[in-house]
Amino acid sequence: MASSHSSSPVPQSNSIDAFFKKEMDSAKRFQPVQSLPDVCPKEPTGDPNSLCDSPSLVADQHRWTIFHSKVNLPAALNDPRLAKRESDFFTKTWGQDFVDTEVTPSFYLPQINKELFAPYQQDITQREKIHERCKNICPPKDTFDRTLLHIHDKSRTDLEQVPKIFMKPDFALEDSLTFNAVLPWSHFSTAGGKGNRDAASSKLLQEKLSHYLDIVEVNIAHQISLRSEAFFHAMTSQHELQDYLRKTSHAVKMLRDKISQIDKVMCEGSLRVLRLSLTRNNCIKAYNKLKLMATVHQTQPTVQLLLSTSEFVGALDLIATTQEVLQQELQGIHSFRHLGSQLCELEKLIDKMMIAEFSTYAHTDLNRPLEDDCQILEEERLISLVFGLLKQRKLNFYEIYGDEMIITAKNIIKQCVVSTVSQIEEIDIEVVIKLADQMRMMNFPQWFDLLKSVFSKFTIFLKRIKATLNVIRSVVLLVLDKNQKTREQEETSLQKNSTKDNIVDTEVAYLTHDGMFISDAFGEREIPSVAVDTTSQRNVSPNSEPSNSDSVSEPECTTDSSSSKEQTSSSVTPGGVEIIISDDMKLTDLELGKLANNIQELLYSASDICHDRSVKFLMARAKDGFLEKLNSNEFVALSRLMEGFILDTEQICGRKSMSLRGALQSQANRFVNRFHEERKTKLSLLLDNERWKQAEVPAEFQDLVDSVAEGKITLPEKKAVAEERKPADFLIVEGQKYAVVGTVLLLIRIILEYCQCVDNIPSITTDMLTRLSDLLKYFNSRSCQLVLGAGALQVVGLKTITTKNLALSSRCLQLIVHYIPTIRAHFEARLQHKQFSVLRHFDHITKDYHDHIAEISAKLVAIMDSLFDKLLSKYEVKAPVPSACFRNICKQMAKMHEAIYDLIPEEQTQMLFLRINASYKLHLKRQLAHLNVVNDGGPQNGLVTSDVAFYTGNLQALKGLKNLDLNMAEIWEQKR
Repeated sequence: MASSHSSSPVPQSNSIDAFFKKEMDSAKRFQPVQSLPDVCPKEPTGDPNSLCDSPSLVADQHRWTIFHSKVNLPAALNDPRLAKRESDFFTKTWGQDFVDTEVTPSFYLPQINKELFAPYQQDITQREKIHERCKNICPPKDTFDRTLLHIHDKSRTDLEQVPKIFMKPDFALEDSLTFNAVLPWSHFSTAGGKGNRDAASSKLLQEKLSHYLDIVEVNIAHQISLRSEAFFHAMTSQHELQDYLRKTSHAVKMLRDKISQIDKVMCEGSLRVLRLSLTRNNCIKAYNKLKLMATVHQTQPTVQLLLSTSEFVGALDLIATTQEVLQQELQGIHSFRHLGSQLCELEKLIDKMMIAEFSTYAHTDLNRPLEDDCQILEEERLISLVFGLLKQRKLNFYEIYGDEMIITAKNIIKQCVVSTVSQIEEIDIEVVIKLADQMRMMNFPQWFDLLKSVFSKFTIFLKRIKATLNVIRSVVLLVLDKNQKTREQEETSLQKNSTKDNIVDTEVAYLTHDGMFISDAFGEREIPSVAVDTTSQRNVSPNSEPSNSDSVSEPECTTDSSSSKEQTSSSVTPGGVEIIISDDMKLTDLELGKLANNIQELLYSASDICHDRSVKFLMARAKDGFLEKLNSNEFVALSRLMEGFILDTEQICGRKSMSLRGALQSQANRFVNRFHEERKTKLSLLLDNERWKQAEVPAEFQDLVDSVAEGKITLPEKKAVAEERKPADFLIVEGQKYAVVGTVLLLIRIILEYCQCVDNIPSITTDMLTRLSDLLKYFNSRSCQLVLGAGALQVVGLKTITTKNLALSSRCLQLIVHYIPTIRAHFEARLQHKQFSVLRHFDHITKDYHDHIAEISAKLVAIMDSLFDKLLSKYEVKAPVPSACFRNICKQMAKMHEAIYDLIPEEQTQMLFLRINASYKLHLKRQLAHLNVVNDGGPQNGLVTSDVAFYTGNLQALKGLKNLDLNMAEIWEQKR
């Protein structure tokens, strides 16, 4: 049994189980050649005796079977691969208690627990870590691998004993050198009496060669043993393979005989029909090819005929179709070898002709008489030109139109100036040659009419340009739309074709039940679509294929290029012209979109050109300061005309042009400066000549104030027949009377002129507001200098500034303050939100005016205060009563009341006299304290009481002061 360990691969015991596992795996790993597959597996024949369980020497030589157990029983008992060996083997022999019986612990052995190993684990932990680290770095080699390597090295050493010459692939004993090397002659020499020695040497050589043979045979046997299974299997399947080949050869012979009979009976006639049909189709194709060549031969005369009628698109389509036919269907025909280059040169000539034609069209369209008619000139011709230029990718043709616009805009102004100058007799054309000088000799009405004519011509000019460019842009957008629709149709057709291919694939069969072949099945499905395509192609462009009407209608007659010919679709332009768009526009959506935007920008450029030429026309007239000398009405009329033209161009072109608006703003600023300086100078002259007396109010000023009260902040129109109305003494404003001077009446009119100017020229609102605030500040400061500062004594020659002058000045200031909120609201409605900060000027002006009014009131009180100080300082308490001092005070108070009562409202008069009375009480109290007069009921107290009663009675007797609370008890010192 021990000797069987080396012969049997079955493991012997648990201790060496791993060793034999590795041996088997290693044998598999080092086995150079695997077993060959069973190319002809043996089929069961139905014989039950053939299906036996006996092992096969070939197939089972390396597989362990039950027959090995007779020599290796311990290995069978201890085999770990067998399942349930406890219940299957031991329990059958030794009973059920063998497995479940527990072994009683020995009394002589101590109980071992985990804590006993703790000291050892602590000592060994560091070594274990080092050992594990080293084991990971240098893992140990397998013992069995070394053994196998030793075995292979041994076999290799044995083979190395065989001389290398026997291993050469060209080893042949016929070679003399090889033969002498293998069998040296020295071993076969019999001379010299050395026979026994030579025989021994020959025998030694024979034994050596035998040894070599044994080594080789052993290695060969070893290799054969490794491949014995596949070898014997191939030998056993060889006979069956020969039987199969014999049967197959017989079946092939029978099938060939049947196919030959089917060919004679069913196929020869059909193939003859197909062959004749193919011949007929070839003849038809040759006939169509000749007709196509005849058509192509007529291309150049047809193109010349089309060019004579300016049919550029048709000529280009014909050239493109001919070139496509030459490349696809007539390629290699010797007679047409130069036609392609001739057509290219002809196409270049058509490009130049189209550009020249478009330039001529632009010149004719823009230079025709500028009337109210804005119809498009020869719309069909324009569409044809645009399509031709797009077809040839001449995308910069719009620049020709732009250059022509600039030239035409210059000519429009020249024609207007010439036609206007020719109608003015005062201008001698022979003396004044330059148009600019002739224009400067016109007065404002003549020049204004000329400007109006220029603007009207430019308006018609822009409308005409817009109509033309809209047609061009619509053509571009139609081509863009067609490209997008074509792309969508192609995507849809691709999806349909993929679906169709899937359906056809499911219907394919090698032979149908009716004997129809695959080509016939496909032909029936494709005939309708091909016929439809052929019909549509015939109706595409009759100019490009005039001979299609004679072509054969069978589907076989269609050429290979039928799928690539142009397809067209019709569209209608905004003008109602129906156009046909071909599919050969080699333009991308990006190029077409950019071209459409450039055409729209060209319309904006036209507006800019008209504005620029208008600015130059305006500046040429403004060189001598002509525009700065215009009065308000003239400048307003000019501003309205320019604003109207600007709005018209914005409405036509859809975008604002800033050049003319900027020129208008510049002139408006100059006008504002001059306008303000004139008004300020006028106001200064009025103030310098103002005598500060109450002026009569003409009826027209009252009407002006009434219109402002109604919300109409404008100057009223002059009536043709002026009604005779007497002037009034006061200006009635919302029920209040205002006594004013003449300067204030004119100032109100000037203020309304500022407001009306803002209405007429909205662009100068902020400038006008600033100038108006400056004017109001100037009036306030100058009136203060003349009245409060007594400047009128030297300027006008007044003898003194009276209380009446002061009251009148205060009332005029109050009138201006009354209108400041109205003026503010008027300007605020015409300002943008971001410009509201300039309205703070009105707040400052209102504060300055109120301060001025308060200073005038204080001045009036100060006049009476000085009078009281002068008179009461001489007052003595004695008879007669009333004293002369009090009579004089009452007289002055009456004069003061008489001077201001008609000028100042009653409420303001009462407030003024209350302040004057307070001053009077203060001075009287001071004088009584000085005289030691007290309220003790004595004689002096009685005299003072009588004088005070006289003063109170006189003061309350004045108009409007009857109910005035004087509180005269305050003149006495209060007893402590």
